[in-house]
Parts: sequence; C-alpha cells; structure tokens
Amino acid sequence: MNLLPSLKQKKRYVVFEIISADKSTEKSAEKFSDSEIKAAVEEALLLFLGQLGLSKAVPLLVKSKNNKFIIKASHNWVDEVKAALILIKKIKNQPIIVKSIITSGTINKASTCL
Repeated sequence: MNLLPSLKQKKRYVVFEIISADKSTEKSAEKFSDSEIKAAVEEALLLFLGQLGLSKAVPLLVKSKNNKFIIKASHNWVDEVKAALILIKKIKNQPIIVKSIITSGTINKASTCL
C-alpha cells in the first residue's frame, strides 16, 4: 500500500564541500575517504541536534565525490543540518572548512554540483 503524496515527508538535498588546506602550501591537500566523512558528519549532527533532533531531521548521506557530498534532510530541518555541518572543524586531526554549495528539492539538480 502506497502513501498519498500529501502524507509523504518532504525532503531537501544539500550539497557541501570540504576544503582542507595544507599550512605550508595553502592548497587543497587531502582527499578524505567516504567512511571518514560519514563518521565526522554523523558525530557533528548528533552533537548539535541531539537524538531527538536527529530523528526529526532524518539526515542521510546520499553521495560523495571529490570532497563534495550530498546530504538528504527533512525540509523543516535544513537550516539546523547546515549549522551542524558547518561546526565540523577537523577530520583526522586536519583542519577543514565545510562550505554549503546549494540546496535543492531534487537529487538530479544537486548531483550536477558534484
């Protein structure tokens, strides 16, 4: 049995980029693996939103490529998810900056930014 469209939860796709800089060369130095990105994202979301907020936001890491990734979230919680991800400061003890690129209602449009 399918749900009516009016009963389905609305979602948004947010594209983020991880920028890591080597202090000596000031270039983008490191590519992080999918598992490292996923662990850092999950930890940041849990710390900022808590368990209740995490269950309401329903975040899901959809795709990642070249230090860019797409996260799917509930349309009411997009701003909170963005705030949680921007608070990530280090992955593997390497300082990083997380930059939001675009928010979209369809995954096709979000995938064009990867």
